Amino acid sequence: MKEIQDLIHSSSLTKAEMMIAEYILNNSGSACFMTSTQIAEEAGVSESTVIRFSRKLGYDGFMTFRRDLQKGYQDKVLSISSAITIPAQRLAKSTKLKNASEYMHEHYKNAAKNIEAVLSENSISTFEEAADLLIKSKTKYLLGTRSNACQADFAVLYLTHMLPNIIQISSPVCSPFDMMCNISEEDCLLVYSFPRYSSIDELTCQMAKDSGAKIIIITDKPSGALAKFADILLTVPVDSNAFFNSLVAVQFVNEALLDTISHKVNDLDARLEKIDKYLDVHELY
Repeated sequence: MKEIQDLIHSSSLTKAEMMIAEYILNNSGSACFMTSTQIAEEAGVSESTVIRFSRKLGYDGFMTFRRDLQKGYQDKVLSISSAITIPAQRLAKSTKLKNASEYMHEHYKNAAKNIEAVLSENSISTFEEAADLLIKSKTKYLLGTRSNACQADFAVLYLTHMLPNIIQISSPVCSPFDMMCNISEEDCLLVYSFPRYSSIDELTCQMAKDSGAKIIIITDKPSGALAKFADILLTVPVDSNAFFNSLVAVQFVNEALLDTISHKVNDLDARLEKIDKYLDVHELY
């Protein structure tokens, strides 16, 4: 649908053609299966105007235009918005595809679309700013709960190779508030937050803010529950065609941030060699 929206917005349309455009954009789920006569009746225009409208957008006829409408709608319904947060509701929304290869194909399309959104919604300078903040902060606290914990775990492992004083505050023994009791304005908090948003995460951010610490938030959109706490905000959609969030693009953001840091720190090679020395002794690999 986005390509057709772009075509509509870039075309010089008459008043009658704009009525068709508004009807199609507001009723994409039904319009993509309607005939030119049906659309004309609903939009209050003539059938010939509908045909002229499709040609003005660059199509050779209405049927070609409708096929693109159907494809755009299929792509839309196969990607369940992260606004639907309850797994059972997401499962109910899942489209019944024919076979496993189609599930794989649609999952790939969603993951690729999410990564493309990362590149269009975040500037390189934002990654640089986040990397600089992590480097200069005295203590770096990392938080990711439930399905987001894997992102925090991954970052903790490689940040520990590069920077001192890395603390993972997701623990089965202590609450984040116990782990952050010494946080100060010299420190920073990095949070991975995606639907369903955690109230504990929100309270943790409030504690960091009250303590004067800087906060980096990686979340799905600028209106996310924790975005309001961010000194630095990185957004990454997690839309998928499954009952769970797709974290492929989140992992991309995580790796991009870690890679940015790796080019800014000194003596990384010496630390990695030191780690390998002891791993070799114990024959862990």
